[in-house]
Amino acid sequence: MNKKNSKSDPFWYVAFEEAKRGFEEGGIPIGACLVYQNKVLGRGRNRRVQLGSVVRHGELDCLENAGRYPAKVYHQATLYTTLSPCWMCSGAILLYGIKRVVIGENRNFKGPEEILSQNGIELIHLDDQECTRLLSSFIEANPQLWNEDIGKP
Repeated sequence: MNKKNSKSDPFWYVAFEEAKRGFEEGGIPIGACLVYQNKVLGRGRNRRVQLGSVVRHGELDCLENAGRYPAKVYHQATLYTTLSPCWMCSGAILLYGIKRVVIGENRNFKGPEEILSQNGIELIHLDDQECTRLLSSFIEANPQLWNEDIGKP
């Protein structure tokens, strides 16, 4: 697993802007974007609250907004996400063969990163402090909603 500086990557900001937008809408502040050949194919944010959805996590909203592409596009794409992907989102990453995932932070929540790595997914950790603060303040203010989002009773 690699670490890199978030300030040098413009696509990271797309995902983080989505997280902030979700927060402003009253949702859970997690954002994502899918990039192929230096072009954003799709962007999204956790919209479970806004849409009354059980599956619209940031990564899945991003993939839905990107639309359909041939498998070769997903295999060469990079998914940027502000939080370590959960099991559901990790399943989508594996299913579509996305080979590179840039993760904003995994302090507030760590999904099955080992499974992704074991399946040849390159994980790049940014450990972005602003991203960590945004989600931790949300969790502190909304523990019940957060537990619902990650499947805790």
